[in-house]
This record gives sequence, structure tokens and C-alpha cells, in this order.
Amino acid sequence: MFLTRKTQESLLERGYSRRQVARLALGASAAVPFFNEFAMAQQAQQGQGRRRAGGGGQRNFDPDVVRITSNENPMGPTKEGIEAMAKVGPLGWRYDPQGENLEFQGLLESTENVKSGYVNGYPGSSVPLANSVAAFCSPTRPWVMGSPGYGSGSGRFIGNKVIQVPLRKDYSHDVEAMIKADPNAGAYYICNPNNPTGTLTSKKDFEYILANKPKDAVLVIDEAYVHFAGEDVYSTEFVRQDKDVVVLRTFSKIYGMAGLRAGALYGRPDLLAKVAEFGRGGHLPVTATACAAASMKVLPAMLKERIAINKTNRDLAFEHMDKIGVSYIPSTSNFFMISVKGMTSAQVGTAMAAKKVMLAGANRWPEWPNQIRVTVGTFEEMTKFNAALSEVVKEGPPKTA
Repeated sequence: MFLTRKTQESLLERGYSRRQVARLALGASAAVPFFNEFAMAQQAQQGQGRRRAGGGGQRNFDPDVVRITSNENPMGPTKEGIEAMAKVGPLGWRYDPQGENLEFQGLLESTENVKSGYVNGYPGSSVPLANSVAAFCSPTRPWVMGSPGYGSGSGRFIGNKVIQVPLRKDYSHDVEAMIKADPNAGAYYICNPNNPTGTLTSKKDFEYILANKPKDAVLVIDEAYVHFAGEDVYSTEFVRQDKDVVVLRTFSKIYGMAGLRAGALYGRPDLLAKVAEFGRGGHLPVTATACAAASMKVLPAMLKERIAINKTNRDLAFEHMDKIGVSYIPSTSNFFMISVKGMTSAQVGTAMAAKKVMLAGANRWPEWPNQIRVTVGTFEEMTKFNAALSEVVKEGPPKTA
């Protein structure tokens, strides 16, 4: 990726070495190894099935395996979105056959009631998240985040300092401790609902960060899962108020478009410009923008329906775990953390995999060695999860993990 001379000079002035600047020139999203869900999905799938004849890295997956690993939404794209993709597909030989990208941009603005220029579209939210590290932090201005949280290794590869602050007992972000951890940080990152706990941090806490952070620091709010928690949780109001905030959104979760790659970054134009210096991730596919635009047009009914389905399937698991004595963290999202007494996360993962139920990678959060994350699947999948978990609790730890 080409970095302008002005950007390179800014990076050097902020304390980056020339070697680190060279790494960033590859593209911040490539240089900063965020622990994204796609990478975790690949890890979770290793060992399932056999490679097809001829190689190519493709696998034959066992259709009986329940893969509730990567916070994917089994409801998939909306009916309207699928119809829009089918319509635009034959015109895919054009870069922008019917103005899908322009319509997508306009709907990003209107659905959150932000002014023109206050949102940029991206292929998912991982790219702007990684780029935010380079845009707002440096070797002397850390990235401060909750622990456990998403992307805990972010930034270190390019020389940034990352400070992880334990969550409060209620699993919200301890914003007072985050400010104390480094009053001169470049960015304070809050995933809301938090990944992996699925728990919320209040707007009052956001306001505390904004009132007590350094003048030139930025609050980065990752709302990948916010739609599952309801409109009252949305934080784009801070963008409308021109605060030092950027808000990440993705269509991978409640919209069921993980494989299509569409997302957005909301913020003041000057903040968006800083992030965009490190790349926008290329032209978004017209299939993704057409699907996303069509899905936004059926709000809020679509969200209401999907929130209800997710809650039904999540509660099915919660009620069962209450009966069999498995601990879990009450979640507002489409995933939750569990722990089985007397077993590590690796042991639970191994035991469940033996029963053809795949969970998120064990030991992904070293600070919580006994917790493992579960994605909310279909009603049938959660029924199978319940049955397998009952057997695991009865049998106890496997001999190997």
C-alpha cells in the first residue's frame, strides 16, 4: 500500500521506526494481526473432514458436525438481500452496474441519521479496526482495552504498546482503570457488546472516557454485535455530537453476511480521514452492497424478528445449563461463555468435538483458562449442543485435550 510522504513523516514523528513504517506500508490491516473471527473459523475447522482430491485447500465437512465457533449467524442474509444479489449478479462485469455502492453509502447515513461524510463503507469491520491502531496510536501512545477482549495482540507487531485492563465483576469495561492504566493513551477501545463475554458497557462509561481521556485521544467503539442488544445501546449519537469517537459496524453478524464482507466506520470526517490513510480495503463487491442495502430497507422489522429468534435459541441453552449445573455468563449477543466445573476450556472443547459439536478455539483467552465461547446456532443446533454438553458433564474430563 502507498503511504503519502506526509503520513510517513507523521508516523516517524510519533515514534515509529522506519522498519515499522515499512510494515505499515504493507497495509495496517495486514500488518496488525487482529484475531479475527475468520481466522478462528479456519482454526476450528482444521481436522474436520478430509481434503478433496486435487488439493486446493478445500475440505469435505461432515454435515453432522455442529459448528458454533465463529459468531456466524445461521439465519443468513435476508430474503430481500438474496433477491438483490441475484438481480445484480449477472451485471457483475461492471464495477457499479446500478449504483449499488452509492445506495449503500446513502443508507449507512440515513439509518443512523448522520451527516454526509460521517461514515465510510468497508469490507467488514476488521480493516478499519486494524487501521485505527495505526491512525491513533504509536510506540508512545498505547491502545488500551478490556481483558478479555477482542484482538488482544493488536498493534504489538508494529511496535505499539497494548494495555489490557481486567473487566469489572459485572463484565463491563472498567473505564476508570482504563484511564489510570495510561492517561496518555492514543485510543481506548471498547467492544460493545464485548467479545467474548457478550456483555454491555454503559453510555455513562463512554462519557467518562470522553471526559477524562487526553485531548487528542480517540474512543473506538466496536459495535459488531450491537444490533442483538437493541437500539438503546447504539452509540452513533456521539458521532452526531462530533465527539472524539469512531464507531465500527459490520453486516457479518445480525445481517448474516459474514462471507460477503460489508461494514462501516462512523465518525467525524477528520477522524475518518486519519483511518483511511492506511487504506479502505478496496472497492466493495456489488453483491455485498446490494445485499446490505436491501437489508437496511427492511429495518426495523428484520432486526426485531432476528433478535427474537436469537434470544429463543440462546435461552434454550441457558435454561438447560441451569438444570445441569454448567456456569455461563449471561449474554446480550449471539454468543456466550461457559465453564464446566473441573474442566479446562481445552478439555471442554475436546470433549464436545468428540461429540461433533465444535466450539471456539480453546485457550483463546489465556486470562480465562476455564472459559470457552459458544456461538448461538439454530434451534436444532442448540438442542444438539445441550445433549452433548449433558454427556460431557456426566463423563468428566477427557484423557487428552
